[in-house]
Amino acid sequence: MMKKVLALCLSGYSALALAGFDVVALGVDGGVSDGNLTSYLIRSDNQPQYLALDAGSLLPGIAKGLEKGSFPQVTPELAAPYTPQSYVFRQLIGAYFISHGHLDHVAGLIIGSPEDSKKNIYAQADTILTLRNHYFNWKAWPNFTDSGNGSRLGTYRLQTVRPQQRVTLGVTGLSGVMYPLSHDRYPSSMMLVSDRSGSFAYFGDTGPDALEQSRNLDGAWRALGPLIEQKKLKGMIIESSYPNEVEDKNLYGHLTPAWLLKELKNLTQYSGGEGSLKDFPVVISHIKPSLKQGQDVRATIKQQLEQGNDLGVKFILMEQGDRQTF
Repeated sequence: MMKKVLALCLSGYSALALAGFDVVALGVDGGVSDGNLTSYLIRSDNQPQYLALDAGSLLPGIAKGLEKGSFPQVTPELAAPYTPQSYVFRQLIGAYFISHGHLDHVAGLIIGSPEDSKKNIYAQADTILTLRNHYFNWKAWPNFTDSGNGSRLGTYRLQTVRPQQRVTLGVTGLSGVMYPLSHDRYPSSMMLVSDRSGSFAYFGDTGPDALEQSRNLDGAWRALGPLIEQKKLKGMIIESSYPNEVEDKNLYGHLTPAWLLKELKNLTQYSGGEGSLKDFPVVISHIKPSLKQGQDVRATIKQQLEQGNDLGVKFILMEQGDRQTF
C-alpha cells in the first residue's frame, strides 16, 4: 500500500489531476484546409452541453467526431427528427467562445448559422464588433445576431466579455475568465474555463511577448501558474503554427515550437519552478499545413517540440474528430 502511495506522489502532474473535462477537436489546422479549421468543444464531464472554443469548422468536425465515436451519447433515436450531426450542432453546443475575429476561427459559425439554435456568443469587445460590423451585416452574411445593422434575426446573442471578469458561459455549467493576447498586435484572447472541480485554458492565436512587444502572455502565465501549482489546471490548448525554420519576421503573430517552449519556461516561474510542468497536458493547435510535396508540418512540429522538451510537458497533437479527457 505504501508503495502505491509513493508512486502516486512521484508520478507527476497527471496522477494528481483527476479527469474533469471532455474535449473534442472539430478542427485543428490554422488555415488553408477550409474543412478543418480551429475549433474545439469542451464540457464538464458531468454536464451534457459543450462550450465551443472558436468555430472555424463545426459541421465537418462533428461528422468526423461521430465517425470516430467521440459522441457516444448521441444515437439516431436520440437525435430524431434531426441527424446525429445536426443534434450535436443544434442541441449539444450550448454556447460559443470566439477568441478573435479572423475568418479561420469563425467560418463554421457563420456558414452554419441558418441551421443553428439560439445561443450566446462570448468574446472580447473587438471581436464582438468584428462579428457585428463585418460578418453579420447583410453584406457578407445575413444578420443572425441580436444587434447591428438591418433586420436582426436573433439566433445569436452577442455577449461582450471584459478582461479578468468571470462570466457564466450560457447553459454549459461552465464559467470563464478572459485574458487578452496579442496576435501581430491584433487583439486575441485566452479563455480560462472552469467548473467546480478545476479549470482548462484555451488560447486563441498569439505571438510571443518578445516579438509582440507585449506582456499579455506573461499575464496569462501569472494567472495559470498558481492553478498548476495547486493541481487545479487540467490542461491547455495553445498554438504552434509554424516550425522553427520560419523566421520571426514571417510569423505574423504566431508561435513556433522554440518560442512556445520559451514561453512555457517563463510559465514555470509562476507554477512552482523546475519540474512543475512535468506531465502537464498541452494540446497543440492551429498548425498551418504546407502545400509543398514532402513537407509534413505536423510531424516536424511534433519532433521539434519533443527535442526541446526539457520541461517534461505532455504535448498532444489531436486530429480532427479526436476526443480527450483531462
